[in-house]
Amino acid sequence: MVDVSRLIDERRINGFNIKLVLFSFLLVLLDGYDITAAAFAAPFLVKEWGITSMATLGPVFSASLVGVLAGSPIFGYVGDRFGRKVAIVGSCLMFGIFTLACTKAGAVTDLIYLRLLAGIGIGGLLPNITALNGEFAPRRIRATMIIVMFTGITFGGALPGLVSATLVPQYGWQVLFLIGGAIPTAVAILAIFLLPESLKFLVLNNRRREAIVRIVRALDPALRIGPETRFVVQGEPAFSGFTPKLLFAGRLAYLTPLLWVMFICCQMTFYFTNSWLPTVLATAQVPTSHAAIATSIFQFGGTVGGLALARPLDKYGFTPVAMLFALSLPIVGSLGFLTGIEPLLMTAVFFAGFCLLGLQLGLNAASALIYPTAFRANGSGWAFAAGRVGSVSGPVLGGILIAMKLPLYEIFLLLLIPLGVGTVASVVIARLFGTGFQDDVPVAPGTKTPALPAHDAIGGKA
Repeated sequence: MVDVSRLIDERRINGFNIKLVLFSFLLVLLDGYDITAAAFAAPFLVKEWGITSMATLGPVFSASLVGVLAGSPIFGYVGDRFGRKVAIVGSCLMFGIFTLACTKAGAVTDLIYLRLLAGIGIGGLLPNITALNGEFAPRRIRATMIIVMFTGITFGGALPGLVSATLVPQYGWQVLFLIGGAIPTAVAILAIFLLPESLKFLVLNNRRREAIVRIVRALDPALRIGPETRFVVQGEPAFSGFTPKLLFAGRLAYLTPLLWVMFICCQMTFYFTNSWLPTVLATAQVPTSHAAIATSIFQFGGTVGGLALARPLDKYGFTPVAMLFALSLPIVGSLGFLTGIEPLLMTAVFFAGFCLLGLQLGLNAASALIYPTAFRANGSGWAFAAGRVGSVSGPVLGGILIAMKLPLYEIFLLLLIPLGVGTVASVVIARLFGTGFQDDVPVAPGTKTPALPAHDAIGGKA
C-alpha cells in the first residue's frame, strides 16, 4: 500500500515540483494581468469613445470584481467535484476568451458584461491552483511554495502598465485585451497536456489508476509499484458531495468564520490603501514620477512581505500572521501623518505593502492548508469570495471618507478598525489551533471517517 500523503511529505523536492510551481506562477501572472488590464485601458477608452467622466467606467471595474466573487465558489465546487485540472483549464479558458472578446467591444455596456464573465474565470483559477500546489507540496514547505506561486499576481499586475506605455500608442487599447485573452487561452490548452491532476484528488476519489501510477513514478521513480499495490490518502475521509455546512464542521466551526474575517479585513485595508495612495502622495506634493515609483514600492514591499512570511507560516501556523497584522497597525496608521516628509513616507509605503500584501499572500496559502482534500478547493474558493467583499468595499469606503473631507490622518486612522479586528481574529486562531498546520480533518455531523489499514511501508503491498 502506498500512502500518497507520506510519499509527498517525506521526499525531497524534484523537477516535478519545480515545473508545477513555474507553470502555476505563469497562470497566476496571467490572472493578475487580466485583473488590472481594464484599468490601464480606461484613459484610452475615455478619449476614443468620448466618455465625459471616468466614473462612467466604474461599473466596468466593479463587474470583474463581482465576477471574481461568484467565480471563486463556483469553480471551487468544480475543482472538488471534477478535479483541479478541469477547473483550472476551464477557468483559464473562460477569462481568456471573454477578455479576448473585449477587443470587439464598442460600448461601455459591452465591456461590463464581458468583464463580468471574465471575472468569473479569474476568480475560479486561484482556489484551484492553490489547492493543486498545496496537494503536491511537502508539508514542511507547503506555504512557501504556494506563496512563491502567488507572487505571480504582483508581477502580472505590473505588466499592463508596460503594455500601455509601449504598445497601446501604436496598436490601440485593444492590444491590452488581445494579450490578456490570447495568451491565457493558449496556456490553458497547454495545461491540458502539461498540468498534472492532483494525486490526492485522484486517490481519494478512486479515479484513473494509470494516471495515479504515472504521477507517483514522476514523484519517486525508484518506488516499487505492482498490479496489486493500493493507493490511499491516510487519515482523510471522502465525502459523497459538498455542502457549505462542511466548511463549519468540527473545528472549522471556529476556523472558517475567523479566516473569512481575516480575509475581509486584510483586503478591505489593502484595496483602500492601494486605491487612495495617489491621493496621499498628491497631498504630500510628491512629483508624479515619484508617485509612480511609490506604487511600485508598495507592490514590491508586498512581494517581500509574502516571501518573508512563507517559512514562518510553515513552521508556526497562524502566529506569524497575527504578528504581521499587529505590525500593520502602526505602519498603516502613520501614512496620514508623513505627507510632508517624503523619505519617511516612501519607507512607510514599502512597509505598508510588506504587511498588507504580505498578509494577503499568507492568507491565500493558509486557506489551502486548513481544509482537507475532499473540499479544499471549495474551502479556498469561499474564503477568496469572502475576501472580495473587502476588496469591493474598501475603495468605496475610501471614496465616502474622502467626500466627507476628513483629514488624511483621520482616514488612515479609521483603517485601524478593520486591521484591529483582523488582528484579534488572527490571535484567536493562533491560540485555538496552536503552532503549525496539522492535517486535522474535520468530520461533518453524521459522517464517519473511513477506517484505513495500518500504516505500511511506502511502496509495500497491502
